[in-house]
Amino acid sequence: MAILAGFMVPHPPLIVPDVGQGQAEAIKNTIESYKTVAEEIGRLQPETIVLLSPHQTMYADYFHISPGRSARGDFGRFGAPQVRMEVSYDTAFAERLAAEAGVRGIQAGTLGERERKLDHGTMVPLYFVNQYLTEYRLVRIGLSGFPLTAHYRLGQCIRETALALDRRAVIIASGDLSHRLKEDGPYGYQEEGPMYDARIMDVMARAAFGELLEFSEDFCEKAAECGHRSFTILAGAFHRTAVEARKLSYEGPFGVGYGICGYKALGPDGTRDFLEQHEEKENARLRALREKEDPYVRLARQTIQEYLRTGRQIAPPQGLPPELYGTRAGAFVSLKEDGRLRGCIGTIQATKDSLAEEIIANAVSACSRDPRFPPVEAWEADRLTVSVDVLGETEAVTSPEELDAGRYGVIVTKGLKRGLLLPNLEGVDTVEQQIAIAKQKAGIREGEAVALERFEVVRH
Repeated sequence: MAILAGFMVPHPPLIVPDVGQGQAEAIKNTIESYKTVAEEIGRLQPETIVLLSPHQTMYADYFHISPGRSARGDFGRFGAPQVRMEVSYDTAFAERLAAEAGVRGIQAGTLGERERKLDHGTMVPLYFVNQYLTEYRLVRIGLSGFPLTAHYRLGQCIRETALALDRRAVIIASGDLSHRLKEDGPYGYQEEGPMYDARIMDVMARAAFGELLEFSEDFCEKAAECGHRSFTILAGAFHRTAVEARKLSYEGPFGVGYGICGYKALGPDGTRDFLEQHEEKENARLRALREKEDPYVRLARQTIQEYLRTGRQIAPPQGLPPELYGTRAGAFVSLKEDGRLRGCIGTIQATKDSLAEEIIANAVSACSRDPRFPPVEAWEADRLTVSVDVLGETEAVTSPEELDAGRYGVIVTKGLKRGLLLPNLEGVDTVEQQIAIAKQKAGIREGEAVALERFEVVRH
């Protein structure tokens, strides 16, 4: 067998009657749709339910699959400890899934559990399912900081595991939509909030799963969504599969979007190879970018490719523009993969005898020594977008009014602590944001007074 059906569902605890105590009337369509989903799962009688939860253990570079034979949970943190449940895990499925992921180069497994108790992203869907189905085993999977393409690939692994074990399986993608729909909502209002909800509901209603991979990280972050990666894993589980898609409901009365859609597998469909289509477009985009790269960026890319291939740092090659040999300046090398930052290391002032050497040293560090990310691997080299920022002289300023997040980078200093943020960064729209992020990078507490400096950059 394989994945019989999949469902996109939200997880507001207040739709559990003992938690909501009447508040759920405002989202009665969501509750009715949830019942429809649960009834359908009951009719399908799956042996295994694969549940994807944003509130499960999450790592930047690892997909966590809940270990062990069983787990329990309750709604005590939401004022209803009497509402509890226990699940049995499909250990064979979890083990095979981790092995399948490993073959595909995806870091996933049962190590590193932080909290054994069931999270509400798991329990809310199962509260409804358990009213119609009790004999099943669960596979509970957390999300990761990997790019969306890696989440899609994990979905493919889930599909292959169900086929290999001949399991009747259903996949539930638990996740709310934007949390920024209203000023009086939990996270306030952001225009990207309703934009995200309209776009995601359109995509999911059409089962146009390839479009999930085209949402930018910045857009998703501004919308404050929590389910996009869950939905992308679900999409991967239906790779090259025709589906019957149904939009059941959408509501957002409390400032958070709740969407429910269902997908019934109909059989093979080779035209729905969304990952290959996305990667073909992405490769074409990257080729076009590389053709436009100037000597600064080409030097950084050459450095990275050679370092990943041999482990050695190159010397400045011949044929570079004269200023790369004769100028000294600080420089930052930034790497992105699938729209996400993959590494960024630089120097505020010159530390080498030439700008070429500065770029080479920082390119090596960006791909191998940025403590926020695992080292870049050789297979990633062609997927990287590379940029080089050459810093101008720094100058002290007396107030934030002399800054401009689009034009100037900022340096904040408190004693021995010093943090820097480059200008014109995606998602950083104000000076206040710029200073706050620079403080965070330096380990300076919010509210502490700092000395400010600004600088301009030439971006390549």
